[in-house]
Amino acid sequence: MKKLIVLSGAGISAESGLATFRDSGGLWEGHRVEDVATPEAWRRNQELVLEFYNQRRKAALEAKPNRGHTILAELQSQFDVTIITQNVDDLHERAGSNKVIHLHGSLFESRSTIDPNLIYKIDGWELNKGDKCEKGSQLRPNIVWFGEAVPMIETAAQIASSADIFLVVGTSMVVYPAASLIDYVPDRAKKYVVDPKKPDILHVPNLTFITDTAGVGLAKLHSMLLAGD
Repeated sequence: MKKLIVLSGAGISAESGLATFRDSGGLWEGHRVEDVATPEAWRRNQELVLEFYNQRRKAALEAKPNRGHTILAELQSQFDVTIITQNVDDLHERAGSNKVIHLHGSLFESRSTIDPNLIYKIDGWELNKGDKCEKGSQLRPNIVWFGEAVPMIETAAQIASSADIFLVVGTSMVVYPAASLIDYVPDRAKKYVVDPKKPDILHVPNLTFITDTAGVGLAKLHSMLLAGD
């Protein structure tokens, strides 16, 4: 079975109604990213950050996987599919994808602020001030904020280097280090980018652009892959 490695971003979740900040003037549901998604924001105003992610979590629970998500799950019958996602929702898993690497963490997990190895599942949609880990420290969202290291990037790079086919969907390829993953993909591997706007990665060999939204573009790609293109 050929290895199909997928790098997915906010564009695929946007089609399920989840907001993206890059398409809204740098604001995320009315907030500057610097005010809700950085370590400095957490130090300044924990209540605001917790409430912001509570609302994101609630929206994610109400959202449903779209056709793009289900197509990727269906491809598991023909390919060994691993999804490397920048998204913090669980729509890939709910669509049926079995192997999903979350580069930027998960909305549905909290972690200790004094011991990053203490990670807990969040039941429901609320994580509040006063919710503490077993060592007595405040819990924070298990999200990789801007300015923080991406612990899973080395694992993701290793996975990308094993690709027979590499697919990029729903990401502008401007957020690093995730955008660098395509550089680890072997030259011989077929590469596809599904995006209404072509990202500036023309240096990549063996690359095909499908200039459509995620759902439409993935439907086209599904047919192409089954036809052996």
